[in-house]
Amino acid sequence: MKDPRDVVLAPVVSEKSYELLESNVYTFRVHPDSSKPEIKDAIETLFDVTVVKVNTMNRKGKRRRNRRSPTFGRKPDTKRALITLAEGDQIELFDV
Repeated sequence: MKDPRDVVLAPVVSEKSYELLESNVYTFRVHPDSSKPEIKDAIETLFDVTVVKVNTMNRKGKRRRNRRSPTFGRKPDTKRALITLAEGDQIELFDV
């Protein structure tokens, strides 16, 4: 089994993710090679909560223009996981 801290990289802090907190859904940035069962096990191990559902999305990195040369670079691709917790569970990391 992988280390849970290698699977879950960071919480996502944005307006959309804070809006989802009302419906007990938390958003995390996860390792691109991780699967839904690995993400579920990692969240349950790290935060001692019960995960009901895991939705994932792969996000393509944006294309960025270089300032001094007419070339383009690219931001890295990321994977996000939307974690739905059981009724009554919450993660203290996201105190609103």
